[in-house]
Amino acid sequence: MIRRVLTYSVLGASAVGTGLSLHTNDYDINSLGIVRLSRSAVAVIDVAMTYKRELYYREWDKNSAEYKAEKSRVHTMAAERLLQLICVNKGVYIKVGQHIGALDYLLPKEFVQTMKVLHSNAPQNPIEDLYKVIKQDLKRNAEDIFDDFEREPLGTASLAQVHKAKLKTGEVVAVKVQHPYVKGNSRVDMATMELAVKVLALIFPDFKIQWLVDESKKNLPIELDFLNEGKNAEKVQQQFQKYKWLKIPHIHWDFCSPRVLVMEYIEGGQVNDLEYIKRNNIDPFSIANKIGQLYSEMIFNTGFVHSDPHPGNILVRKQPGKEVEIILLDHGLYANLTDKFRYDYSKLWLSILSVDRVGMRKYSQNLGIKGDLYGLFACMVTGRPWETLAKGVNKVKYSKEEKDTLQQNTSLVLPHISDVLEQVDRQMLLILKTNDLIRGIESTLRTQNRMTAFWVMSKCCLRSSFGEEKSVAKTKSKRLGLILRERWEIFKLNVYYLYLGLINFGLMAAIKELL
Repeated sequence: MIRRVLTYSVLGASAVGTGLSLHTNDYDINSLGIVRLSRSAVAVIDVAMTYKRELYYREWDKNSAEYKAEKSRVHTMAAERLLQLICVNKGVYIKVGQHIGALDYLLPKEFVQTMKVLHSNAPQNPIEDLYKVIKQDLKRNAEDIFDDFEREPLGTASLAQVHKAKLKTGEVVAVKVQHPYVKGNSRVDMATMELAVKVLALIFPDFKIQWLVDESKKNLPIELDFLNEGKNAEKVQQQFQKYKWLKIPHIHWDFCSPRVLVMEYIEGGQVNDLEYIKRNNIDPFSIANKIGQLYSEMIFNTGFVHSDPHPGNILVRKQPGKEVEIILLDHGLYANLTDKFRYDYSKLWLSILSVDRVGMRKYSQNLGIKGDLYGLFACMVTGRPWETLAKGVNKVKYSKEEKDTLQQNTSLVLPHISDVLEQVDRQMLLILKTNDLIRGIESTLRTQNRMTAFWVMSKCCLRSSFGEEKSVAKTKSKRLGLILRERWEIFKLNVYYLYLGLINFGLMAAIKELL
């Protein structure tokens, strides 16, 4: 009798859960957990069989050109199969796919390149589906709020898509609407993704990205709350009022909900749109300097860091008679760094810049890195090989040869990279992602070797580290001594970078760069 009751209870709960899931997602069969799980299982098995059939059916000379070519071909096949699954299941799958597209230092380049398409070309939903979300959340028809609502989205991301519209008041706005299926499927999808990661780890022993699943599970509920995104936008606008060139869209709170965000529409070109930048006579170095200054301030000084700076979220524009403006979009995901983390991370960078190996080891250890892995960690933080760090990362220009060295050595140290990511302070994961995306933008703009990059960051590091020390100083004399030391170190820093500028650019160009 007890067994029968339990059986019927489980069946009843499953039926109710299935019914609720279908109702929440307008009776879309794709919303059923069993459907999405089965689809994922088939894809993972298909990938595993592809490797067995195409690559692991024989013993290879792993140093041969034939093996490398065949491995690249199979990687591409597997990546395309996973991309197909991601585009069908959508939602959280796209979010994880976008993460994979940013892991240049961890995964085979075939997977990274295949997934990068998701940063700008995520699958979109018909406008009628968005109208339903607006009606459900705001209790009003879209026609009662907007005079005009463009059918083609301005952009489509993993969790939402954005459309240009006009309010009844005549104001032009950008309307961000969450994909209707995301919230209802998120828990099932994360469980499925976790299972898929475990299976892939069996195929690739070096494929240790459980940390990615853990971070996604933690961050996803935050990103799904658009009211929180609106608050983040206002907070960062308040923090950086001093930067007149930074534009954050104004939020229209009367038309917002956890799944709908209506904000000011600001025109601009994507930060990686080189044709737009050239057509509008915008200096790429000015763009890179402003972005570098903004993110250095965020990471080292405020501790409130916009953590999704992919090109679709950063726009640029230049109005007549004004300087270049940076428009920062999508404020759903921010890292909140502790004072201790900011201090240790600042000291790590200062030790890297001064080629202080003792300091690198000490502050890497404070951030969770054990033993000799500090060298690899420093390379991951800077995106430069150890040979460059040993000479002085701020003295050696980034080159194609250096990039080739990094790519060639990645496969050799892959297991150790996974170990670093498993050990490191969890706050560091978003910072590594942010660093990689910013470096990608600089690579596109061809501004990696600008002089001001390390100058601005070094000043932020000094202010952060001295700021923490001043906050715990017990006497006025100790605090005064720290203030004087800070000013002296910044003065020396300015003189040093002026000297570098004179050598590399000449007097006027150096002064212009530093000012």
